[in-house]
Amino acid sequence: MKFLLGLLVGILIVPAVLYVYLQSGSAPAAATDAPMPFEKILARGSLHARIEREHPNKDVAQFTNPQLIEGADVYQKNCAFCHGLPQQPQSAASKGMYPSAPQLFTQDGTVTDDPVGETYWKVKNGIRLTGMPSFGAALSEDQMWNVSALVARADKLAPEVLTELKPLPDLSSPVPAMPLGPNVPPAVAPAQHPVVPAPSGAAQPAPPTPR
Repeated sequence: MKFLLGLLVGILIVPAVLYVYLQSGSAPAAATDAPMPFEKILARGSLHARIEREHPNKDVAQFTNPQLIEGADVYQKNCAFCHGLPQQPQSAASKGMYPSAPQLFTQDGTVTDDPVGETYWKVKNGIRLTGMPSFGAALSEDQMWNVSALVARADKLAPEVLTELKPLPDLSSPVPAMPLGPNVPPAVAPAQHPVVPAPSGAAQPAPPTPR
C-alpha cells in the first residue's frame, strides 16, 4: 500500500514541478537561450520517426533541368533568405534563428544524402518550433517536388540551374535621378502675371447678342 501511495505521489509531483518551472519563466523561450536537457534528442527522435513513416518516394534523377530551374525560382522566392545561396554568406537573420537554419549549399548543411521525399515532407508540412513553415497551402505539388529535388541535387546542378541561384539585385535602395545633359537647361515654370481687377466705376462689357 505504501509503495502504491509513493508511486502515485511521485506521478503527481513530476507534472506539478514541470508546471511551476514553465510558469515561473525559467524555461528557455528566446532563440538565444540554451536548449533544455534532452530537448534536441527528443525533438529529433520524434521528427525522424514521423518523417520515416510518412515521406513519399521519388527518384531524384528523373527531374529535368527545366524542373530544377523552376525549383530554383521557388527557392529564390521562399527559401534563400534563411537557407542561403551557393557561395554566398549566411544572412544575419538566419544566424539569429534557433535552431539555426541549415545552409543547404554548404558542406555542413547540405541534404544531398537524404531521400528527396524526406525534404519534400519538410517543405510540405514544416517543422514545429523551428521557424520552418509549411508550404503545403502556398506551393503546388510540382513546385514542392522541384524545389526538393533542387536541394537534393545541390552538388550536381547544371550551370544553367546555378545561374538561377545567383543573388538577386537589391531593389530596396532608391534609384538616383538621371542627370540632365550638358545642353539641356532645367525646366523653368512660366511667369505668373497678376490679374488686375477693373475699377469699380468702369463699365462692364455687354453680353454677346444671340444670333
